[in-house]
Amino acid sequence: MKTRLARKIHIISEKYLPEQRLFLRTDASTRYLRLTPATQLFVITCSALFFGWTIFATAALMINNVGANGNGTQARMQQIDYEIRLNALSGERDKRAMEAQKAHERFYIALDQISEQQSALLASEDRRRELETGIDVIQRTLRKTMNERDRAEIQSDKLLTELQAVTGSVSTNAGLVEEIETTLDYLNSALGLTVGQRDGMAVETARMQEKVADLKHQAKLDRERDTRIFSRLEEAVTVSISPLEKMFENIGLSTDKLLEDVKSGYDGMGGPLSPIAVSTKGEPEDSTSFQANRLLADMDKVNLLRIAAERTPFVLPLRTSYRLSSNYGWRKHPTTGKTSLHEGTDMAAPMGTPIYATADGVVSFAGWAGGYGRVIRIKHALGFETRFAHLSKFRVKKGQRVSRGDRIGDMGSSGRSTGSHVHYEVRVGGKSVNPMKYVKAARNVF
Repeated sequence: MKTRLARKIHIISEKYLPEQRLFLRTDASTRYLRLTPATQLFVITCSALFFGWTIFATAALMINNVGANGNGTQARMQQIDYEIRLNALSGERDKRAMEAQKAHERFYIALDQISEQQSALLASEDRRRELETGIDVIQRTLRKTMNERDRAEIQSDKLLTELQAVTGSVSTNAGLVEEIETTLDYLNSALGLTVGQRDGMAVETARMQEKVADLKHQAKLDRERDTRIFSRLEEAVTVSISPLEKMFENIGLSTDKLLEDVKSGYDGMGGPLSPIAVSTKGEPEDSTSFQANRLLADMDKVNLLRIAAERTPFVLPLRTSYRLSSNYGWRKHPTTGKTSLHEGTDMAAPMGTPIYATADGVVSFAGWAGGYGRVIRIKHALGFETRFAHLSKFRVKKGQRVSRGDRIGDMGSSGRSTGSHVHYEVRVGGKSVNPMKYVKAARNVF
């Protein structure tokens, strides 16, 4: 069977590939190289296989290059998109911070204006009381003078009556007439002076009444302007308080309990946010002082909430692009294969990526911790603790106080890890919670 198949192949090869001879001639001799059909078939087959393999390898390389370029382009596009989103979030955060700073400045300017207006109003009230007192004195003097004039006229009429009864006429000797005339001249002079003073006091009284009316009108305008200023300030404070209160409510923290805890560490008095104390002389507190003190209390609440926010881990430990490689919750462990609770969030990025503190606190541990590798633990207020594991380098030491945004270490793959990433945990009262819950709650605030 094999001989018959070989014979058929030989016949077919002789038909299409007849025997060839290559002559090699030199000066001394002539030789030839015989190429049988089987030799030609072998050479053609090897050449075809070689060219086929070359084409296949070239196509495979081109496909790999195209796939690699596509993946690289996609990764670069994702990185650019992450950077654009981060820049937008940073700009929004800076914008909110600038608005809050401008609101503080407007508030302090308004307080200065209110203080000046209150001083001017108190001064005008003092002047009005002085004028009313002066007017009362002048009116009493005028009434006394007019009474004396009336008594003098009555006494003059009485003397004339007695003179007429004695002499039968109002005429008497020169001495008596001269004395009476002198008395009458004095009385007329005193009466004229009194009438002049009365007219002058009447004019001054009218002028003072007009001035008091102007002062009352100005005080009314000042109160209306203060009301508008306070309304705008209260709106600004409300805009500042609402996102902070909602942020803490989203993570299940009571703002009342939170404010009490913060006040326990910030209980000093004084400064621009101290209540306005104005002497009321036993009278009820005026509406301006009440409104100002209420606004100061709201501003103090904003400051306390911001202090609490700085001491609560609401931000991510990274400022660059990253890949969320593992979420918080139950999972199959990548190295042991066992199902267990993953008590943090894994974020992958290149080796040496900076790691930042997510809230104000004190470093309680910085060292090696078994499967965690190089780990940093930070104690925060209100019972919070954050952990950063699998680091390649420490930038802080135990006992060091850090603030939000301080660089504390570099990303690595120490401990039980499959690659460069940071394992980030948030604990409350020793129990782990989902860190992304806090990040999402503060998304529209920071």
